[in-house]
Amino acid sequence: MSNINNSCTYSINNSCTYSINNSYTYSINNSYTDSILRLPRMGAICFCEGWGDPHYITFDGLFYSYQGNCTYVLMEEIRPQHHLKIYIDNVFCDPTELVSCPRSIIVSYNNQVITLKNHNFIGGADLEALKDDVKLRPPFASNGVRVVNSGLDLILKIPQLDIVVIFGATGFSINLPFKHFGNNTQGHCGTCNNNVADDCMLPGGILVDDCAAMANYWPANDVNKENCSKPTAIPTVGPGIKPTIKPCQAHPDCELLRSELFQECHPYVSPENFLLGCQYDSCHMSNTSVVCASLQSYARACSQFGICINWRNNTMLCNIECSEDKVFKPCGPAEPPTCDDEPEDIKIIVRTEGCFCPEGTMLFNKQSGVCVEKCGCLDSFGTPREFDEVFQYNCEECVCEWASISVICKPKQCPDPNPQSCSEPGFVLVNTTDPSEPCCNKQVCKCEITMCPPLDKKCNIGHSPEMEVPEGKCCPEIKCVPKGVCVHKNQEYEPGAIIPVVDCQECTCTWDMDPNSQLFKIRCGFVQCNENCDPGYEYIDSNNDNDCCGKCVQTHCIINVNGTTHILKEGAVLPTTNQGCDRITCTKVNGQFITDNYRIQCPPFNMSNCQPGTYQLSVDGCCPVCVDQNKGCQVKTVHDFILHKECQSERKIDLTFCEGDCSSSSMYSELGVSICRCCQATRTSNRTVALGCVNGDKVTHTYVHVEQCGCSKTNCHSSGVSQHILLKTPCKRSLRLP
Repeated sequence: MSNINNSCTYSINNSCTYSINNSYTYSINNSYTDSILRLPRMGAICFCEGWGDPHYITFDGLFYSYQGNCTYVLMEEIRPQHHLKIYIDNVFCDPTELVSCPRSIIVSYNNQVITLKNHNFIGGADLEALKDDVKLRPPFASNGVRVVNSGLDLILKIPQLDIVVIFGATGFSINLPFKHFGNNTQGHCGTCNNNVADDCMLPGGILVDDCAAMANYWPANDVNKENCSKPTAIPTVGPGIKPTIKPCQAHPDCELLRSELFQECHPYVSPENFLLGCQYDSCHMSNTSVVCASLQSYARACSQFGICINWRNNTMLCNIECSEDKVFKPCGPAEPPTCDDEPEDIKIIVRTEGCFCPEGTMLFNKQSGVCVEKCGCLDSFGTPREFDEVFQYNCEECVCEWASISVICKPKQCPDPNPQSCSEPGFVLVNTTDPSEPCCNKQVCKCEITMCPPLDKKCNIGHSPEMEVPEGKCCPEIKCVPKGVCVHKNQEYEPGAIIPVVDCQECTCTWDMDPNSQLFKIRCGFVQCNENCDPGYEYIDSNNDNDCCGKCVQTHCIINVNGTTHILKEGAVLPTTNQGCDRITCTKVNGQFITDNYRIQCPPFNMSNCQPGTYQLSVDGCCPVCVDQNKGCQVKTVHDFILHKECQSERKIDLTFCEGDCSSSSMYSELGVSICRCCQATRTSNRTVALGCVNGDKVTHTYVHVEQCGCSKTNCHSSGVSQHILLKTPCKRSLRLP
């Protein structure tokens, strides 16, 4: 151990050279350099810390990274003297990269196990302290161990040995006095002897060059309910080959470590290893807030030299939000002063960042977290009260007593309530809060509607029940209010309604009110019959004795043509001005007069098919007609037998008849009479033929033979054609024999 005023440079051969600037450098395989100028302090403490995923700086200042996923020996005595063991529980903590983070620090001392645990690896810490797996409420003290919670870190101190262990979301640190543990530590934190050459030591004292390989050999069996196996083979001694690291763009906030922000600390603690850890973490973990671990760990290392740096305002990743009654301080006391402090109390003298009471205030006690300007008491709501302060709480009169440093309460004295009598229906006597004295009661008459007697809601015809509660009463009363109607024979009528009072009298409900009944009056008068009927209607007296008047009955059809009204009797036809083809008729169906509008539809007409000189209009003057060249009136022949009285011609005979169109059509001048021009015989002759009869006789029979046909005016429905000739007698095809 060198003198505290000197420093030296150690190489792997353990040689030492002292320098005047009180600094030194460790070199192992030209790869690691100690980050803390430890020699002036190491005469007092051994300092080991870790952060990120995770990175370690041993007691002697050696930097390395290790990604184990188990519980390991962080520090234990080589030769047990104080029976102190410290373990670290590392777990994989990133969803995409195989990196680990410290989940807890476990301290075994004086037959007790204290666990400092973090339940949240992303964002703010969720810290918890346990003793033998039972949750503690810091501040806690037992068997020589004290634990406090600064909000960002859990701090454990063993005052008898001057040991301080700090654990938070970003990492951990261990302070051991050299006088108790120098040259007597082993594990992940190495040996505390100012010699980095033996920091990478396996159980049993074997030295290796790579501390990351060494760390695999320190699993803590039977601790934290884990049993992790260690390698069976000893790692190869020698420099080995370092794996190629993939280039990565580190988070720019890592450069804050080299910036002017931490410049004051650079002469005491080199930022290079913290920068390497920051760059590695930001490249290998998806949570960008992991950068805060390196920044906070470097700031904690600086605080060991009394250098306080307020760095969080220079990054957006690591802000700390304090409650309204607290302020953030980068270097505050781990155990802030409280009203409960006694001069003989032993406190943890460690500076830490966190949320503290503002200047001029202090914590009421260690448990409440309430900042007060003056010491006194806390009431049940956590409100600070000064000594001898009198106040009212939950209807009790309370005082903050100096002697007991507590709030003493006694029930408030209330005057005796004045008794009352409740005689009105529905009122009951109840106790209620006195508005003038909220903590005291008084007796009042309270309305309980359920205690009211039943109501009679019936009213006379023409009135409706309305419920009202008179002033000063509890129970409602029914009042019958006029509806504003007329009443006749227990029937209600609205104003303006017709009221059947006396036959052949007309009575109506008026708006005039009867002052006595408050109902509207009924006014009556004899019925005046209106015998003036509209055209087409006739007034007919009623045969029903119950009817006071007759009624207008329709007797004609009423037709409006071009603004002119026409009255048609039943069966009449009204021609129109549309070329004589439109007709309107009046008919009566089931007692109802109905008008029928129709138009005569002319058949298709082609002038080229007419026989010359036969074109003319129909008799009604509506449609053109003529004699068709191919269908005109002419002689037709049919070859057939002649039958007469069960006798028949022996052979078929050529029988002639008239058939064809004429240039005329039916014209109905009167209903039931038709005049037609029909195709008829204009010249005929008689001929004879022999007939054979059924009885075997032969007779001679005379028949008419048509020789010429023509159109002539005739009655289309008259008969006169021989019964032996097949006749077709529609209006346009007729046969007329002389």
